[in-house]
Amino acid sequence: MTQFGVYSEVGKLRKVLVHRPELSLQRLTPANHDDLLFDDVLWVEHAQKEHDEFVARMRERGVEVYYLRNLMAETLAASPKGKKAIVYRVVSEMTVGVALVDELRAYLMAMEPDNLAQHLIGGLTKGEAKELFATGPLGHVSLIAATESENDFILPPLPNTLFTRDSSSWIYNGVTLNPMYWPARHLEVFNVGLVYHFHPMFREAEFEYWYPPLGDDRRFDLEDFGKASLEGGDVMPIGHKTVLIGMSERSTGQMIEQVARALFAGGGAERVIACHMTRDRAHMHLDTIFTMLDRDAVTIYPKVVNQITAYSIRPGDNEHIFDVTQEKSFLDAVQDALGVKKLRIIATGGDEYQQAREQWDDGNNVVALEPGVVIAYRKNTYTNQSFRQAGIEVIEIDGFELGKGRGGGHCMTCPLLRDGI
Repeated sequence: MTQFGVYSEVGKLRKVLVHRPELSLQRLTPANHDDLLFDDVLWVEHAQKEHDEFVARMRERGVEVYYLRNLMAETLAASPKGKKAIVYRVVSEMTVGVALVDELRAYLMAMEPDNLAQHLIGGLTKGEAKELFATGPLGHVSLIAATESENDFILPPLPNTLFTRDSSSWIYNGVTLNPMYWPARHLEVFNVGLVYHFHPMFREAEFEYWYPPLGDDRRFDLEDFGKASLEGGDVMPIGHKTVLIGMSERSTGQMIEQVARALFAGGGAERVIACHMTRDRAHMHLDTIFTMLDRDAVTIYPKVVNQITAYSIRPGDNEHIFDVTQEKSFLDAVQDALGVKKLRIIATGGDEYQQAREQWDDGNNVVALEPGVVIAYRKNTYTNQSFRQAGIEVIEIDGFELGKGRGGGHCMTCPLLRDGI
């Protein structure tokens, strides 16, 4: 039986989910990149080369790498039920209008699996769906069809799919499907949910759904989450039955409590450390200012990490759901949870100005392949030098284009199977 589960941040990485830059990033323009949460447009062909190098370095170390689009295409081919579920989820009266919904659903259902997977991630314009509009006088019955131009999107592009860390989080022996903060990212979770629910490799595996609580029917849905949101860049199962979750720009206390309750009830974890951060685009997630390098070593951006207020959440007594305790400091809480005598702390390298630059360029956002071995962007020279001086092996890749979405190796990977420590 295929195994999935993530039991630490630095244990041997066995399986990982990534997304290679393609159509969705080709949709970025100077006019829309802010709305799509990018700071600039990307040279996509160069971003692909950088990403291919990233994947090659992981495979050289024995990591089994899965591409999201490939898994989606395999799912759509293998599961008519899954195909209908995703098409009916993304195409509704509220997304494409009353008059267009049936025609567009039929059009997408007739697509070949790989083509449909490409457009579920990359978006679909009216011009690309000429066959649909050529089959009948839709412009006379659909206000949407009549008013939108050839270049308007019927399905929106999802360029942040590049950062597979965020839409789902594997925490010990289970997974969360994450209701993300910005509307531009909401549909990403349904694509990864399609795979987890309907791909044969996952259907045959045994694991828990920490959120949403799906029960035995494994229903493909996310309930109305109100003000609650969660993104995987804030979620770190560090081992020893402990999970760090950032209360950041994009993850809320309401969702942290949802996940904590499920973990405690299912025996997945015994302690959740909520990390209350300042809210800023420069450090949108916990992993932009803190990641683990080794069993006893972490990298931090001190200017932000030293301002984190940490709260340990444990199961409460019979009268209370939780027992919440404020910690002396975030790093003290991490050291205690890891059970190490002294936590080795490697700060962002360089002077104050260089630290700010390298944090912005994801110097602290590294992914461990095994204890003491990380992948980092080559451009963060001062920080990488600090890692090496601390005995960490640094595998460097280019990230000049990939980094324009404000994410490094940690953001671009969703571990599916990782050993404990």
